[in-house]
Amino acid sequence: MNVIRVCRWMKIGLAQFDPLIGDFDYNLSKMDTLARDARRRGCDLVVFPELAVCGYPPRDLLERHEFVEDSLGALDKLVSRIQGITVLCGCVTRNEAPFGKPLHNSAILFRDGRILGMVHKRLLPSYDVFDESRYFEPGPASRPLVVNDVRLGVTICEDIWNDDFLPGQRHIYGVNPVAELVQQGVDFFVTISASPFTLQKQQVRFSILDGLVQKYSRPFVYVNAVGGQDALVFDGASLAVGKGGIVIAQAADFKEDLVLADLAAGTGECHRISSSDEEKIVKALCLALKDYTDRCGLKKVTLGLSGGIDSSVTAVLAAKAMGKQNVLGVIMPSPYTSKESIEDAERLAGNLGIDTATLPISRVFESYLDTLDPLFKGLEPGVAEENIQARIRGNLLMAISNKFGYMVLSTGNKSELAVGYCTLYGDMSGGYALISDLPKLLVYNVARYLNSKKKVIPERVFSKPPSAELRPGQRDEDDLPPYDLLDPILEMYLEENLSPDQIIAEGFGRDVVLKVVSMVERNEYKRRQAPIGPKVTSKAFGCGRRYPIAHGYRVSHRDMRQGS
Repeated sequence: MNVIRVCRWMKIGLAQFDPLIGDFDYNLSKMDTLARDARRRGCDLVVFPELAVCGYPPRDLLERHEFVEDSLGALDKLVSRIQGITVLCGCVTRNEAPFGKPLHNSAILFRDGRILGMVHKRLLPSYDVFDESRYFEPGPASRPLVVNDVRLGVTICEDIWNDDFLPGQRHIYGVNPVAELVQQGVDFFVTISASPFTLQKQQVRFSILDGLVQKYSRPFVYVNAVGGQDALVFDGASLAVGKGGIVIAQAADFKEDLVLADLAAGTGECHRISSSDEEKIVKALCLALKDYTDRCGLKKVTLGLSGGIDSSVTAVLAAKAMGKQNVLGVIMPSPYTSKESIEDAERLAGNLGIDTATLPISRVFESYLDTLDPLFKGLEPGVAEENIQARIRGNLLMAISNKFGYMVLSTGNKSELAVGYCTLYGDMSGGYALISDLPKLLVYNVARYLNSKKKVIPERVFSKPPSAELRPGQRDEDDLPPYDLLDPILEMYLEENLSPDQIIAEGFGRDVVLKVVSMVERNEYKRRQAPIGPKVTSKAFGCGRRYPIAHGYRVSHRDMRQGS
């Protein structure tokens, strides 16, 4: 049975916005504008995301005294600044107890300069990209916040991710804040969140909210952050779920939005969200790049155009995010670059309307070989000579960056990065690795999606075999398993944490599985030096995967010994 009382105080504004970490004036101005809009549209309550005042995640800025003081001062300004509407927002507060971490991750409820209540996040995630227990003390037992005879159950992000109906999940916390609040007779729940995007995350969030509504017979209002922050992307997609799992209100994904939900009437505003994985990825990567460059004070980007699928997709996304006038494509043919690759790169640039520069590297390559001849004389050409070409290209791109202030986009994909099919200080050079969490097959899917909107990538790019073109007749499959084998093995090993034996049991050949796992293991040192890039899969390289570089536990070696 739905226990909501019908009362006046029921119209809620879900205000998802894109905070800038540490820019308190900017964040307060955004929140003030959204609160005024919500009040004008008749809302009784406006809800902002987790840590909205300071931005999420502030990481070790929280260890700086002045940052915390400025954050607390900004909160005081916000409380006095917004008038005529009740506000719930995320913020940092001090832990007043004489023990524990010095800060709380909190939600504060206020109106017209008066604080009505406060709760602290109880479940602090310390897995994948999260490290909240490094900074925050868990809050005490949950208590409802009461306003106008309405009892709000306020939870913060992870607080709703620990119920016993969640499938396939080990419960890592000993408390259930939602169940505790239900026992205290709350009328409905409001969850403020900064939940990073990954594929399938929107479906997971809805299934959790739907399950909580069905189990506890209370509506849930869920307000999520939006925007790009370094390697994380927040997709927004805030929503309110009512009786029977009906979506009452739905905010758009990957952009700032304000939608209204009337819990008493069971009605609200629903804005469109993405309908396919490819659409989500395009929006996520464009948002990530735009926010990253804006916040780093960068106006233009440059990248190498090889005529291949990876650089083509990166260029299309860059032009979409930054504007074609802010993208420079650099074509750098070597002695082994095919005429078709140059044509495809030029055609792509023409279709996009971006500027290009052509810098042949053959003479530079010959100079390198001449310089190295006293050491290399009499030795067969091999990987060293191939990598010289990649490093020449990386150096040229970085020279352009230094001279004109453009940020270099590296164009490698997740499959290459996983197995080390990339060159340190060569194609790995750059400030941002835009597609570094997209496996090769997904890159093709995204390319097809982009072309379905406007055909800009030449058709030949899809049909020709992938090649680094660093030696005569080279193809990726000379050195790697075919991508339709490689990508599933990588997904099972990296994202599902399956052992080589478990992957082999799924029908993959023993030799190819052990080869792939061995390549992943021995290239950790390369990935540690790679530029950051936006996370879109459940397990991305970077802050979410923390493996040692030097160690003696090699799964592939262990399995090879056991199999011999």
